[in-house]
Amino acid sequence: MAAAFRLYNDSFNRNPSRTLMITNGVLTAFADTVAQYAEMLFSKDDNSSTARHYDPFRTLRFFAFGFGMGPLLGRWNMFLEHTFPLRSVGGKISTVSMSSLAKRVICDQIIMAPVGLVIFTGSMGVMEGKTLEQIKKKYKDMYWSALIANWQVWPAAQLINFRYMPLPYRVPFQATLGVFWSLYLSLLNARASKNQNEEVAY
Repeated sequence: MAAAFRLYNDSFNRNPSRTLMITNGVLTAFADTVAQYAEMLFSKDDNSSTARHYDPFRTLRFFAFGFGMGPLLGRWNMFLEHTFPLRSVGGKISTVSMSSLAKRVICDQIIMAPVGLVIFTGSMGVMEGKTLEQIKKKYKDMYWSALIANWQVWPAAQLINFRYMPLPYRVPFQATLGVFWSLYLSLLNARASKNQNEEVAY
């Protein structure tokens, strides 16, 4: 474990964007893999003609999304770090500013959470080959329910992240916790896509 941390730190120090791309992409792909197997395991559909199978291209799409979001999340965390410092600069030891911590969380949830979901929904629609109208419908079907769920879960997680995680580990920490969030998004995205496919077939 110590060797893995050293390897990550060395990689982050040499090229933070590349490190965050790979880390976030792998964890997001892992989340979709878990989601797909959960769908197969808990599916109540006994019709063999519509049995669910693992779709590697779907996981690849999630990897591409996580891969692309890694540097953006890294820069966002750096922006929050410098805009809302938790401790005053100087030789004197100071306590953590709870006001700055709260501002980080609020800013993250008001700006990055909605933007991230816009990017997720749109990029998934494009990678799935959806038309513009289908992508608009996907926004209508899943965006607000996902955003409300986000606001119920992520403020507490980001409070811990911003308070205790060093800057290089914030995106991996977020991505690790985000396995469960990505699992939710993966299931929600798959449900929306399935509904659209059924409408087209109908």
